[in-house]
Amino acid sequence: MTTATHLLAADSCVVRDTAARKGRTRSVAPGATPMRFLHYGRIVLDPGAEPVQFQTGEMETGLIALGGSATVRADGQDYTLGRYDALYVPRDATVRVTALDGGCDLAEIAAPVAARHPAAFVAFAEARKDPGLHMTPGGPAAKRDLTVLIGKNVRAGRLMAGVTFSEPGNWTSWPPHEHAAMLEEAYLYIDMPAPAFGVQLLYTNARAPEVATIVRDGDVVLMPAGYHPNVGAPGHPINFLWMMAAIREDTDRQYGVVNVHPDFAATPSGLDAGRADKR
Repeated sequence: MTTATHLLAADSCVVRDTAARKGRTRSVAPGATPMRFLHYGRIVLDPGAEPVQFQTGEMETGLIALGGSATVRADGQDYTLGRYDALYVPRDATVRVTALDGGCDLAEIAAPVAARHPAAFVAFAEARKDPGLHMTPGGPAAKRDLTVLIGKNVRAGRLMAGVTFSEPGNWTSWPPHEHAAMLEEAYLYIDMPAPAFGVQLLYTNARAPEVATIVRDGDVVLMPAGYHPNVGAPGHPINFLWMMAAIREDTDRQYGVVNVHPDFAATPSGLDAGRADKR
């Protein structure tokens, strides 16, 4: 059993209500959580709020617009992010975020890297036109709509991210799978207004899951190891921004390479289209 599996517990792997505060906040970081490389935070600005400026330092950074819109100046260029648009920003860059008329809510993900890659803007609408980035995996009880935002379409060292929207009451991340030898992951639950909720499982032993918890909008579950299926409440979807950091820079940055639980090995993962060798 790896060290990571010993860290699977609700008090260390679940962070609640991460969008509760305005400004730039950080909810997930190595040291404070079981994550080794992955950082996650939020940039929530009201209209007219003072812009937020920061340096990426040693970390490549992804910004994903979850609400409103913003102008982001990064690496000397300006980008406008609307809902679910994404921006990859390299290490050693200056970032300035300015909220537009409706304010903005951006997820900020980051991971330390040695190499520097070009900034890249990904329009959600364009990503959904690409069959290698937009998929609808799953059978009748596990159907979901999945869009890769930062994957094989973006040069990066560790980060990958995208959004998944389930059918009401359906399972996602099904069949149960894991990829802890290559990737650590976290789910941020989005677009689940009350009374919507879901149930997230995280386990190495299917008969005694280490984590089985209710999740609501704004919560984050960290996945340093283990299988991680989830399900929406009847009549409600379970929707999330998924974010990953490769364990080995470049080498392990591979989407769709998963280990399906042996009990469900006959069920296709449905993620093959997102793999780098499936262009």
